[in-house]
Amino acid sequence: MIPRSNADRLLTQILVGEVRPPLGDRFGYRVDADGQPFLLPGMGGVTLGVRVGDPATGHAADHLEPGLSVWHPDPAADHALQYLTCVGNEVTVLIEGRPRGRVLGQHASVLVDLDDAAAVVPGDRVAIRARGQGLRLLDHPEVGVRNLDPDLLPRLPVQTAPDGRLRVRVAARVPSSAVGAGAGMVSEFANTDLMGVTDVRIGDLVVLLDQDHRFGRGHRAGYVAIGTISTGDCRLFGHGPGPSTLFTGPATAFDLVDDPAANLGAAW
Repeated sequence: MIPRSNADRLLTQILVGEVRPPLGDRFGYRVDADGQPFLLPGMGGVTLGVRVGDPATGHAADHLEPGLSVWHPDPAADHALQYLTCVGNEVTVLIEGRPRGRVLGQHASVLVDLDDAAAVVPGDRVAIRARGQGLRLLDHPEVGVRNLDPDLLPRLPVQTAPDGRLRVRVAARVPSSAVGAGAGMVSEFANTDLMGVTDVRIGDLVVLLDQDHRFGRGHRAGYVAIGTISTGDCRLFGHGPGPSTLFTGPATAFDLVDDPAANLGAAW
């Protein structure tokens, strides 16, 4: 059964941002966990060749942000983009032809997956129909929902199980020891980097064990956080592909089912 929610009580705001230029360091090279220097593309801009359903790792990249990286040069407006956009929100690029896509997650920018990314360049403006923060599951009071468009919920492999728990299909189970950068941040900002996790795809639903993302991100035994992989390869120590949080709460509130096909691609 699709979980009941308070979706009819949520507001929609139209947020505007622009495609961020690719980011670089004036000194060029960075150093990986083994002390090896590297110079690779990654954050910002329009990144082609990696989309929802594609492997998150194995690319010649660092801090890979698939699709469009969207921000706002005004800090307050940029915070609104980070905190109010949700996975699945509709995005319209404000150029001729008006390509449309969906929010994939958050990192240093809001990440957008769309079919016509090659038609977009840095500086192009986008409009995002931000809706989802404040979403609650009425029959699952122990489960916190974060960063999720309510229209995406019925298309995800998520349902109320016969025993009353929230059944979620997940492509991978990640131990708390793999959690790197992102711990300590609020769960509505950026994502969680996972160390040593390589066999995941962009858009995979994964569960982080012994992680509590209700009021920040941190280790708490007996809790879990479930998110969708929104970023790819990272070469810096303590970094890696990372999920944007969707659900979190005590492990006893969830019925987790292993399913390698659990990916946003089936819901897009």
